[in-house]
Amino acid sequence: MQTRWQEVLSLVSAPRSEPETAALLGLLLSHDEREAIGGRLAVFRALLAGELSQRQIAATLGVSIATITRASNNLKSMAEAERDALRRLILSPQQEQ
Repeated sequence: MQTRWQEVLSLVSAPRSEPETAALLGLLLSHDEREAIGGRLAVFRALLAGELSQRQIAATLGVSIATITRASNNLKSMAEAERDALRRLILSPQQEQ
């Protein structure tokens, strides 16, 4: 039996076009939830890129220092291989360097 999270993963990873995926997520998630996911992705990208301080990231992205700190602590708790995998998955090749 699949867990709820596994059901979500199966649903969003099924082959479909970007507009179809956008429609699916737009129907499943509230505006605030979509914004929160986008914000979290932006925070992780900025932290992994390592070009800005946490305060600069907060100011640039319009998020709280607490949000940055939680994401930073999450990264610190990851094994190096997990951080590398996340970096490969969410950063463009130019940002990885």
